[in-house]
Amino acid sequence: MDTFVVIGFGIAFFALIMLSVALHEIGHMVPAKLFGVRVPRYFVGFGPTLWSTKRGDTEYGVKAFPLGGFVQLLGMYPPRQDGRRRRTRLAEFADSAREVEWEDITPQDVADERLFYQKRTWQKLVVMAGGPAMNLLIAFLLLLGVTAGYGAVRAQTTIAYVQACVITDATRTECAASDPASPAAEAGLQVGDRVVSFNGTAITSYDQLSGLIRANLDGEARLVVERDGAQVALTPVHTVVNSVADTLDPSTTVQAGWLGVSPERVLVKGGPVDVISDMWTLTKQSVVALAQFPVRVWHVVSDMVTGQPRSPYDPISIVGASTVAGQVVASGDVGWPAKAATFFSLLASVNLFLALFNFLPLPPLDGGHIAGALYEGARRRLAKLFGRRDPGFFDTAKLLPVAYAVGGLLLVSGVALILADIISPVQLF
Repeated sequence: MDTFVVIGFGIAFFALIMLSVALHEIGHMVPAKLFGVRVPRYFVGFGPTLWSTKRGDTEYGVKAFPLGGFVQLLGMYPPRQDGRRRRTRLAEFADSAREVEWEDITPQDVADERLFYQKRTWQKLVVMAGGPAMNLLIAFLLLLGVTAGYGAVRAQTTIAYVQACVITDATRTECAASDPASPAAEAGLQVGDRVVSFNGTAITSYDQLSGLIRANLDGEARLVVERDGAQVALTPVHTVVNSVADTLDPSTTVQAGWLGVSPERVLVKGGPVDVISDMWTLTKQSVVALAQFPVRVWHVVSDMVTGQPRSPYDPISIVGASTVAGQVVASGDVGWPAKAATFFSLLASVNLFLALFNFLPLPPLDGGHIAGALYEGARRRLAKLFGRRDPGFFDTAKLLPVAYAVGGLLLVSGVALILADIISPVQLF
């Protein structure tokens, strides 16, 4: 593997991720400006400013550390409401953050309703969802380009391999005389057979067939296949319960029905419907990964400390994703069209994950602001419905302790994953 190729394309992948982050922030900024919110700053990166220029009310620039970006929307926190209960430490904490933001706010901004908190609920939702929506759009366009231009490898209903036996010893890969025949072998399945039906259900895709086999557990399996242009009803058998990879979490196994076949895989071009279906599958897998994120990060750190090798299913940082992209391009096993398709598919997956991650209903993520806007809108609607006094704006400043806690956890997790990706990177080849 050429180290320079890995580094070069890893840097290129990193730059494209940063471009995706910049576009994410534009996804917030454009609707905010359209709705009249004042946007003082838009920057790519963090830390000291390397370059900036001002256009209208907004300063655009680049900072020294290219690990993200931000757009400042003025008036995220509503003004302090006096005359309420005694001031608590939480309220004082919120007020201190509010005072910092309100240093940039002028009486004219308030009068012209140029502050974020003054906008209607649906406008707030559009602004905050604009960033993740931009990442979803990037992912869709990248996958559409790959699927329509190059194609995607898809499992077919035609059988490419029939396992001869059920191997009961996990230390072996070859059949022994004592191993029972696999259900597929008992049924008489042959390489080249196209499965037409399973237990009377017409088969239209291998994913459908796989789901039926898994759900069948150790029940009877009646298969009809197309062989040499004729339909053949095979000998009824019983599938067996075996450990198979979880469809939503391939790093784990589940007990499910097993037949003992592998499908033929073909490079197939497709369109928007295929891309949406693929994105939905990736979304379900990503949601499972997000739910397990803290535990998985802990295991990555533990394996790094104890010297255990990384799993391809471990969470990785931007550095790790860039390294994997470089490994894909440097691999000599496939041609350049396949490398490019994998490279941009990986970039699409990162964008999809960024979108889903930002939709989590936790401050300081976009989903936390979306949840706050929904709560505010629901509270005001209910008050109007029951003839009560308008409760006013929801004070998002009160969520700052949660935001700091979540932000701290993300920072620690990010640093841990970057260290793991440097010390013990995931090796695909």
